[in-house]
Amino acid sequence: MPSSADTTIPITLLTGFLGSGKTTLLNQLVRQPGMDRTLVVINEFGEIGLDHQLFSASRETELVALDSGCLCCTVRGDLVRTLRDATWRFARGGERFFDRLVIETTGLADPAPILHTLMTDARIARAYRLDGVVTCVDAVHGHASLDAHDEAMKQAAMADLLLLTKADLADTATLAKLRARLGALNHGARQITVTHGHVDAGALTDLGIDPQSAHGADIERWLGSTPTVKTPQTGAATGLRLGAAVKTPAPTLAPTSVANDPNRHDDRVRAHCFTFDTPIDADRLEVWLQLMVSLMGERMLRIKGLIHITGEARPAVIHGVQHIFHPMTWLDAWPDEDRRSRLVFITRDIPRESLAGILAALDTTA
Repeated sequence: MPSSADTTIPITLLTGFLGSGKTTLLNQLVRQPGMDRTLVVINEFGEIGLDHQLFSASRETELVALDSGCLCCTVRGDLVRTLRDATWRFARGGERFFDRLVIETTGLADPAPILHTLMTDARIARAYRLDGVVTCVDAVHGHASLDAHDEAMKQAAMADLLLLTKADLADTATLAKLRARLGALNHGARQITVTHGHVDAGALTDLGIDPQSAHGADIERWLGSTPTVKTPQTGAATGLRLGAAVKTPAPTLAPTSVANDPNRHDDRVRAHCFTFDTPIDADRLEVWLQLMVSLMGERMLRIKGLIHITGEARPAVIHGVQHIFHPMTWLDAWPDEDRRSRLVFITRDIPRESLAGILAALDTTA
């Protein structure tokens, strides 16, 4: 994550399983003033192509089609070249015309390799920043897709925003069940119900963190909040909403799964939240990050954190996808009075106890 959001171009990664309505969504988004000065990169491999005339009707939006393979595997090089060249290729009067970029993946794309590309290529990182991952989920067939396809599960788990599309075709019970399931899978992602592909373009932007202007609500939205549940060992409420007081020793375990959860098939992919009352030593944090990468690898789908580093007045922000971590960013100031470190993990096949064991190394009171 760059030190300033003002000098980089925000990228929205739009994903969602086959038939989830991404193309319909984009068709109406490009007509909105909120999408002016936007470059749209579409990976059409294996899907019906977007009607390019819709884009030609908007003088303030441009389209690039990557149709020689899937972004998450064969054409990542094409994506890198496109982004590197875009600032001069899509210029008008010698000046870059676009202020935002939207990348639409194929329905079968795993978001992680694409995020790796955006995070690790130095020239891309200097010009762009990831603003957020937006995932379309079919309100009618979403359950079946999540049950049958790992790609659909990862797309939903790694999202910052979940769009429940075709909501007008789903009955109330089906929609409520899907909302609950997605909430258990990814409690930090906002959910918006979409009918006929219509959603305000502003809802898809500013999903990330601006280091210069982040407030408490921004941090809580980015990290997500945790429902209060009771632990079977003590019966005490330890699942705390971020920003609440913590009385248990660091690290505080904040379970995100609810007892007697009916969605047992979701157990492989889970969100976990941990908080630390005391500041974390910078050297310990570096060692911990290396240990986490070596032990967890691809099973660590995503990690976000606001960290109180020992001796530092400002908080640090960390963001990782699988075995790749973005360089640490510093906020100009704490967004509120809460000075605890907060870490949120979205994992696959990683028991909470394993995370807690590794995180114990960060407890400077130990």
